[in-house]
Amino acid sequence: MAGRPGPSRRPAAGRALLPAVLLCLCCRAAPERIRYAIPEELDRGSLVGPLARDLGLSPAELPARKLRVASAAKRQLRYFSVSEENGNLYVSERLDREQMCGESPSCAVSFEALVQNPLNVFHVDVAIHDVNDNAPAFSKAALHLDIVELTLPGARFPLEMARDADVGSNSQLTYQLSSNPSFSLAVKESPDGSKQPELVLERALDREKQSSFELVLTAVDGGDPARSGTVQVRVNVTDANDNPPVFSKSVYEARVRENLPPGSPVLRVQATDADAGSNARVSYSFGNVPDGVRALFSVDSESGEVRTAGPLDFEERSKYSFGLEARDGGGLTAHCRVQLEVTDENDNAPEITVLSVSSPVPEDAPAGTVVALLNVNDADSGENGQVSCELSGEAPLSIVASSGGSYKVVTASALDREQAAEHRVTVVARDGGSPALSSRTALVLEVSDVNDNAPVFEEAAYSAYVAENNAAGAPVLRVRARDADAGANGRVSYWLAGGSAGAAPYVSVEARSGAVYAQRSFDYEQCREFAVAVRAQDGGAPARSSTATVRVFVLDRNDNAPRVLWPAAGAGAGAAAGAGPFEVVPRSAEAGYLVAKVVAVDADAGRNAWLSYELVQAPEPALFRVGLHSGEVRTARAVSERDAAKQRLVAVVKDHGQPALSATATLHVVLAESLQEALPELSERAAGADAPAELQFYLVLALALLSALFLLSVALAVVARVRGAGPPAVLRCLGAQRFSVAGAAFPADFCEGTLPYSYNLCVAPGRAVAEGAWLPPPLPSLPAEELLGGEPCGKPSPSSSAGAGEPPADADAPQVGKPARSRSSPRAFPSRRPLFPGASRGGGAGAALSRVPARERRHARALRLPLDALSHRKVRVAP
Repeated sequence: MAGRPGPSRRPAAGRALLPAVLLCLCCRAAPERIRYAIPEELDRGSLVGPLARDLGLSPAELPARKLRVASAAKRQLRYFSVSEENGNLYVSERLDREQMCGESPSCAVSFEALVQNPLNVFHVDVAIHDVNDNAPAFSKAALHLDIVELTLPGARFPLEMARDADVGSNSQLTYQLSSNPSFSLAVKESPDGSKQPELVLERALDREKQSSFELVLTAVDGGDPARSGTVQVRVNVTDANDNPPVFSKSVYEARVRENLPPGSPVLRVQATDADAGSNARVSYSFGNVPDGVRALFSVDSESGEVRTAGPLDFEERSKYSFGLEARDGGGLTAHCRVQLEVTDENDNAPEITVLSVSSPVPEDAPAGTVVALLNVNDADSGENGQVSCELSGEAPLSIVASSGGSYKVVTASALDREQAAEHRVTVVARDGGSPALSSRTALVLEVSDVNDNAPVFEEAAYSAYVAENNAAGAPVLRVRARDADAGANGRVSYWLAGGSAGAAPYVSVEARSGAVYAQRSFDYEQCREFAVAVRAQDGGAPARSSTATVRVFVLDRNDNAPRVLWPAAGAGAGAAAGAGPFEVVPRSAEAGYLVAKVVAVDADAGRNAWLSYELVQAPEPALFRVGLHSGEVRTARAVSERDAAKQRLVAVVKDHGQPALSATATLHVVLAESLQEALPELSERAAGADAPAELQFYLVLALALLSALFLLSVALAVVARVRGAGPPAVLRCLGAQRFSVAGAAFPADFCEGTLPYSYNLCVAPGRAVAEGAWLPPPLPSLPAEELLGGEPCGKPSPSSSAGAGEPPADADAPQVGKPARSRSSPRAFPSRRPLFPGASRGGGAGAALSRVPARERRHARALRLPLDALSHRKVRVAP
């Protein structure tokens, strides 16, 4: 029944455990077969059976497991297909059992079901059950019999047997004859189980009454419903032919090799007839046989020899059974069976079918992993069909036989893609015939990469030499690591993974190229070498990495001048001030006397730090010398009395760099027998040192004052030029308010003498009228006595320097309208000083006053002008 497995399938409980068993077996083929049975002539798309369920696969697993059918015989794949949705097995083409299996009593289609992830193969058999779809058939439309009228009743005449293409009960035939009182039907069973119909004469014939008979023979099979076929039997009543032909055997058997050329003899049949004459002449022909038999065999009508007419193929059909008929000249016939067995020849090489290849396979696949499934089939039988397979070629693969002619190619050892990215092997299948036949097929297996290799540096430790004072960002070196893996697993990136203390900020590494760059300028004196760890990591998951050490050595450059430790760097300045270090050398010192040692160091290294000493300045060059490499200052000769007591030596210290750098050291030497004798020399040196220092201070101070005065003068000149009127205010009346004195109340007569108040008079050349600048008075108008300090007129003032004979002021003098300006250059007179300084020096004042008119003197007093000024400047006073 369609969709129902055969009796050999496991029960449902066993199928429930099938997934676990499959996983445990790890791609090992199932030992049992999955069997189904279906009738022929099913429509396309009919269900055969739930293949996925019977294999223990759930619908959710189907997309990943990729269930499909495969077979060594390609023609068998067209009959069935597997649904990708539910995994059921369906009919994909009309099934005709007679066409597929011929007269074979059993008919089954075998194929393999493949699943992936993991790879596995299952054997499936589908039995095709026969249905009664073929009716019995006769080879002729009518059968002709000639019966002699003298034949006695009860005589039997064989009739042609019908042929039914079905098998089993569907091909079991029964015969029926149409009703006739002269004839009846009898059935004779042959040794092979076939039934031979015979016509039985029931009563004597009389040709003169009836010369022929028309009968109908019907063959009915045993199917349900039954099918039938008919043939007309025409009986012709003739004159006496008493004996029919008789074969020597009812069944002839023979064995014939396949691949015989056409015309090869197979066997000879023989029939004899007891009659004489033409009634005894027998001819042979095929009975009711299929057309395929007539195409492969022929029978000689005279001799009865059976020959091959076409090629025989054991693989297509190994047995043939057909009937031969012998007919005498009187029309009587006889029948026999010929059974031929075709023997196999080793004429078919094994056929190799690659069912599945798992390519690529990961390189970390364990040994025993199934990478390919093969099916090897040899159509021959016996030893000719026994096949052995082997692999040729060097590869870590082996082939293992499975059930049903299947073979598995498995890994024999671990794979390594880095050694071989693919493996090419040849599968050789060889049968057991003689001579043996073989076939070959190539199998290519690609190995996919697994991140099983860490990056490997070209060197375990790198060394780089960089001169100090390099530019930031300068390349140091390039590290390179190689990863034998492919793709992302072999893509290497770099970064710093650590190093010596403080080394990380010095360098950086580019992630892709591995180039190491300096992050800052190196200083040999601070850091002579450092080490960093560079890590190389691939892009696999999980990633693998390795580490290399990069040691950077900083090369020295001559960037440091020698540094003098003794005498100290400030010793020269201290000596100038009288407080510096000195060395006392006795005058009795002989040549080679050690005076001192110049001690210097250089922070550089190598030749840049090799120091040499040279004496460059000395009052007595021949008196001292310095060691070229030791720096020891010694006397070159004996000290004499003529040598100066104080010696100032200057030594230069040079290194051997390119270019060379140097420093100087100053050493003061006092030639004396003892320290007490050297003290006076040191005191004089200190006193002499103070004078230049003090002189230098005053010179600087004077220079600063002169500069300030010069800048002030320039500023005042610029201001005067800008204003363009009058002299500078500072020479006139600094901050004073100018106002007119017209209307001021002055007494008509006042005492002579120096006025007790200050005044300022500014006289400019080129002006006709004098203008006075007055301090603002405390009152708008004051009496004359207050202006004169409250003293009575006529009394000489103690501060007055006027003579006794000086005439009094003119009481009638008019008030001053606008003071006149002198043409002479401006002059300012200080306040509260005697108007006539000469009056205090005896007669000098009287002589001066005698030359000044009285009127002018009065005006001068009113204007607070000194009278001696009138003798030098001509002052015009407005009336």
